[in-house]
Amino acid sequence: MDEKTIQDVLEIESQAQAIHDRAVEEADQLPRQAEKDAQVYIEKSRAEAEEEARRIVAKAEEENETTHILAQAKESAKKTEGLAMNNFDRAVTYVLTRVIGKG
Repeated sequence: MDEKTIQDVLEIESQAQAIHDRAVEEADQLPRQAEKDAQVYIEKSRAEAEEEARRIVAKAEEENETTHILAQAKESAKKTEGLAMNNFDRAVTYVLTRVIGKG
């Protein structure tokens, strides 16, 4: 072989070694990058889950408070209705007494 061919072969081998070295370096970096990406994804998922949990708890508390207020309102309405019926009975008795003339 002539010297030019030998130089070309050596240059090609050098380029092949450089490509191989870069590929090995990139292969070494892939697991580290994947771990970083996974950690970012885990943290993002955790933050989203915590926010969703806060929303669920807040909604449950609102629903619980609404149920409590509704129960109080029903109880108050029941008492008011009882008082109204009592007053109604007295009012009817009063009117009847006045109409009949016993009062």
